[in-house]
Amino acid sequence: MSFASDVKNEVSAKAMSGNDARAELSALIQMCSSLSLSNGRGLTLLVTVENAAVARRIYTLVRERYETDIELYVKKKMNLRKNRIYGMRILSKASDILKDLGIYSSRGLREAPLAKIVQADSSARAYLAGAFLASGSVNSPDTTSYHLEITVNSTEHAEFLIGLLGRFNINAKTASRRSKYIVYIKAAEKIADFLRVIEADQALLTFENVRIERDFINSFTRLNNMDVANEMKTQAAASTQMQDIAILEEAERVEKLDPKLRNLIEIRKEFPDSSLKELAEILEVRTGAKVSKSGIKHRFVKIHELAEEVVKRNQEYEVRMQKQEA
Repeated sequence: MSFASDVKNEVSAKAMSGNDARAELSALIQMCSSLSLSNGRGLTLLVTVENAAVARRIYTLVRERYETDIELYVKKKMNLRKNRIYGMRILSKASDILKDLGIYSSRGLREAPLAKIVQADSSARAYLAGAFLASGSVNSPDTTSYHLEITVNSTEHAEFLIGLLGRFNINAKTASRRSKYIVYIKAAEKIADFLRVIEADQALLTFENVRIERDFINSFTRLNNMDVANEMKTQAAASTQMQDIAILEEAERVEKLDPKLRNLIEIRKEFPDSSLKELAEILEVRTGAKVSKSGIKHRFVKIHELAEEVVKRNQEYEVRMQKQEA
């Protein structure tokens, strides 16, 4: 079972009554139903969903709030997955039900419900829960991509959902997909906020636990990579410093250097793999002189410059000798 199904099953099991139940049912009916008109029964409402828990939720909410005739059916989709479709036909009082849910006008189903349906924050939460039950999906927290979306039929309904989400400081965006409109959330923290808003507490706990564990592992990996990179830089710098020291020793220049540079050369030769910070600590223990990391770096720069002078003089000497031989 997918994480999205777990969320829907949990939300479908929540007790709901009064205006909050009406708000949730308003979203469910608007997003999962269609109207039809027959000579025998007049206006009827056809509701279809693919999740059994959501189908039971709609049936329970309709039964608890309205006295109406409902006809249930189940059929298989004609595709490779052969998912079941759970349907119900509301055969009486369809227009009264739609008016009570704030989604009916003389032109048919409204693009978005009347404002009174979601006036209270608790009703707004319930409406968002119903919208997710109807056409929502969310990636498993085990994946590397965080994504939650709700599919609607119109831009008006998409903007309505964005406005509701904004009431809870959840920033969402819209996109079009195959004549449908998607309201989606990408930020992990905001997806967690959405699960909190619709009171999917167990799903929220699972989502946060997995997310925190992944973030910890990623942070640990980044720190480890930084340590490796820093170690490689330290080794490369130490190798260059040892080459400079070798050049000065071959030219018999070390004994003529400032005592501060001679002490550092002695310590570097003794500790070829140590960092600048570690060399500064060793130097302080041995000489009593406190030197910063930048101070050690400055001394190595001076040693490098002296080594380059030796190399340059050697090159100039070789050029003169070649000219004389020619």
